[in-house]
Amino acid sequence: MVQLDMRQPTTASEFRALLDAAVDGVIVTDSTGVIHVFNRSAERLFGFTSAEVLGRNVSMLMAGDDASRHDDHLQQYLRTRIPRIIGQGREVTAKRKDGKTFPAFLSVGVTDSTPVRFVSFVQDVSTRRHADEDGRRLQERLWHVSRLATMGEMASGIAHELNQPLAAIANYAQACDRLLAGSDPDIPEIRGALREITEQAVRAGDIIRKLRGLVTRSDGEARPTNINQLITELTNLIQASVRAHEIDFRLCLGSDIPVLRLQPVEIQQVILNLVRNAIESFPDGHQGARRVVIRTYATTDGDVAISVCDNGPGVAAHIAPSLFDPFCSSKENGTGLGLAMSRTMVSRHGGTLDYEPNSPAGACFTVRLPAATN
Repeated sequence: MVQLDMRQPTTASEFRALLDAAVDGVIVTDSTGVIHVFNRSAERLFGFTSAEVLGRNVSMLMAGDDASRHDDHLQQYLRTRIPRIIGQGREVTAKRKDGKTFPAFLSVGVTDSTPVRFVSFVQDVSTRRHADEDGRRLQERLWHVSRLATMGEMASGIAHELNQPLAAIANYAQACDRLLAGSDPDIPEIRGALREITEQAVRAGDIIRKLRGLVTRSDGEARPTNINQLITELTNLIQASVRAHEIDFRLCLGSDIPVLRLQPVEIQQVILNLVRNAIESFPDGHQGARRVVIRTYATTDGDVAISVCDNGPGVAAHIAPSLFDPFCSSKENGTGLGLAMSRTMVSRHGGTLDYEPNSPAGACFTVRLPAATN
């Protein structure tokens, strides 16, 4: 609570000087939202002079729904004394004298005087908002470059995957040519070969579509997604790496997994990074089977978990505490950005990415994401 006493001239003068020295805009209103004090910083923020706003409702300084909501919040406090916005900062859309809007951070306090007064502190957060947007765009560009680099590293494997259906198409086409060259073409066999050509063409198209989906810049739009289907599509792109490293690769996809609202390309890239890390963790001469398992399951609190576990050497104890820090890498030529960016991307989806040792050996990374609410 703030005690305001403007009845004494000295106090009022000191109070006014204090207000005008404040960097933030300070606005004092009564219980009906009428403005009684408007300091110099508020004048600079909104473009109004104090004389132009005194006696008018504070809603004139807000745009859209924020104007009506603010009055509602104050009236609700007066009725219930529940401080839902009192002492709690929030971002609102403010409106200047010229009608232009800007993002503002608003915090409201209440006095213990009679009559009650509400004291609002206002900051223009446009610069911070722009900086956040610039940071987000930079992060997305970095993420996009990371995806392109990943695809470059997987190029030979992807080429092998794509070559299989193309080679099959060529073989079936040659068979059709031979059959048609005969004096009595076997029409049913030719039709069968043409069906195979169609199936292999569709398979090649699927590989290209999935590859294009991974390298396309994310549109940032979250949409309802079946995580099991997303993972199944992804595994088609890593089969060559799995075979080249002689990995026992397994999918254990849970049933009744809730729908997730997410940006598919971003989460697919996170899972791809985790799988590639697992595959590449096995040293030359690793004894026994090399196993990588992707598992999905619903958690007891309604989230969805995606774990990528291996039975490799695991993460060294001295690296584990800083595993998600930028530029921390146990790989000889690693950048140390993959896990850091993956955790950031998962966090943007309202989820978590954590590490724990696998038992009896190896590493286990688990992504937890909230289920879609609608």
